[in-house]
Amino acid sequence: MDTNFAERVLLEICVTSVEFAIAAECGGADRIELCSELECGGVTADGRLMEAARAGVRIPIHVLIRPRAGRFVYSGRELWTMRRSIEKAKELKMDGIVVGVLDAESRVDVARTRELVEAARPLPVTFHRAFDLTGCGPHSVEAVMEAGASRLLTSGGRRTAREGLSTLARLVKDGGERLRVMPGGGITPGNVVRVVRATGAREVHGSLLTRGLREAEWGAGRRALADRYCRRVRKVAARLRAEATV
Repeated sequence: MDTNFAERVLLEICVTSVEFAIAAECGGADRIELCSELECGGVTADGRLMEAARAGVRIPIHVLIRPRAGRFVYSGRELWTMRRSIEKAKELKMDGIVVGVLDAESRVDVARTRELVEAARPLPVTFHRAFDLTGCGPHSVEAVMEAGASRLLTSGGRRTAREGLSTLARLVKDGGERLRVMPGGGITPGNVVRVVRATGAREVHGSLLTRGLREAEWGAGRRALADRYCRRVRKVAARLRAEATV
């Protein structure tokens, strides 16, 4: 694909704290994905964090619904917990839900995902990177759409989006107008334009954390780290805006 994009690309930033949510908004993020324990891929943020994030930023917040780390095959009890978390997210004025449910053969579990999509209505639902375990074939894209998700977060089945460019370009095409495919995984200021150009995606997702910005390292210098994070987000947002004017 590798073409310029005239339409501005939406930037979603994944954060695990109110401070970084505020910094992301300051830097020009269009949307937040909120979770906890990002080191394990993220789990559901508790109600206090959702409430504080909602009070702290004006941009949309999509909240990850994942009851634990590990496999994306869930028991009935875990699915009940996920539905309760969705109810809490709606109560606290979140703007979207992020889920991913697979079956024992690593296929999209259409029926169980649809249950969560129905529970989330009227909020939009993103199917997250559990998708990368499915093989990323056209049948998997169709399954996500059948389940009712309106967005798909994926690295194209690879460790990073940069490594999965050819698959991501196909997924964007397969999704068409029915499913917005959002590349994520290893997005940086240095590669974000390349990822979007090569895939034709209209949205991109990243945490933009570096080793020095890991929130677990915060201490007396947390304000300085938030300022650094704001500048890093701003760099990505500026590159996307500049490319849209080319």
